[in-house]
Amino acid sequence: MLKTLCKGLLILSLPFWAMAQAATTVVFLNPGYTTEPFWVSYAHFMQTAAHNLGMGLTVRYGERNPQTTLAQAYEVLQATPRPDYLLFVNEQSVAPQILRMAEGTGVKLFIVNNTLTPAQDKRFGAAPELLGSLVQNDEQGGYLMLKELIRQRSLQAPGQPIELLAFAGMKLTPASYLREKGMRRALAESPQVHLRQLVYGEWSRARAFDQAEQMIRRYPQASLVWSANDEMALGAMAAFEKAGRRPGQDVLFSAVNSSPEILRARIDGRLSVLVAGHFTLGGWAMVLLRDHADGIDFTRYGGRERQVQALELIDKAQAEKLLKFGAREDYRVDFKALSARGKPDSYRYPFSLKTLLP
Repeated sequence: MLKTLCKGLLILSLPFWAMAQAATTVVFLNPGYTTEPFWVSYAHFMQTAAHNLGMGLTVRYGERNPQTTLAQAYEVLQATPRPDYLLFVNEQSVAPQILRMAEGTGVKLFIVNNTLTPAQDKRFGAAPELLGSLVQNDEQGGYLMLKELIRQRSLQAPGQPIELLAFAGMKLTPASYLREKGMRRALAESPQVHLRQLVYGEWSRARAFDQAEQMIRRYPQASLVWSANDEMALGAMAAFEKAGRRPGQDVLFSAVNSSPEILRARIDGRLSVLVAGHFTLGGWAMVLLRDHADGIDFTRYGGRERQVQALELIDKAQAEKLLKFGAREDYRVDFKALSARGKPDSYRYPFSLKTLLP
């Protein structure tokens, strides 16, 4: 059964058996598809960090199947030798089962992007295997997207009511819930905006395309489309274009992530609002684990549970820079210099897009 579930794995960097030769070994359970631009770029940034920091990194892709991720976690935690660290995302609430599996294994755990829910934290947050978490400002990201969409549309049609359609991700994923929460906060501040429908596109371009085709017929006056990721935005955009609408002109779109396709859409104006930067979190987490392996208590420099302002509004110039960096897979970051080694207690890790795009 486990062998069947694990067919979708992809390993980057050192093979697992060879990782034992490295001073510090890390496995990352990537929840995305091997063809999913965001999660592929995420892994590449981690790989760059691992190389710079002298760490061995293995990446396994769950192909958007939580059962595959759990099977991979079991395999990693029962392996001989085991890695020093296991990084994972609490996508579709897989964290409690992984935390149970890790008991007594000696493997240290770290959560990125989607951390424990409040209910899960009460039960599992004090687990000795769990070193901490690093997440992005999802609620703020969802808020910023809609506020900027509204600002732009208000300049186009001053004083006019605005109809909004929204595409959230998955109900059981904290990032999706928080981005939606931020969107609703911005909506509450904007009485001229009417949310006609919110659907769960499950991060899928194809699903969002099908949903958008129905929504366009139902709400032909919609002029804003808020999406919690790039794939759903691109799917909805294609449906609007098929219906004869003009993205960036009579209908404005927003998105999260920094895939090449969505960056090009931001540059050419088809995408009006882009929020990105959280593809860096895995790389930043590697810095924390390097410090931990070297005996440095990273919690002294910002705490155990961290939320960083990773999601920022991306203008066209920044989109062009990110597109070039991604094409070269050379981010020009000295990860070693970010270590807390030798720093005063007031030091805080500079984990933000500004470190990448000075």
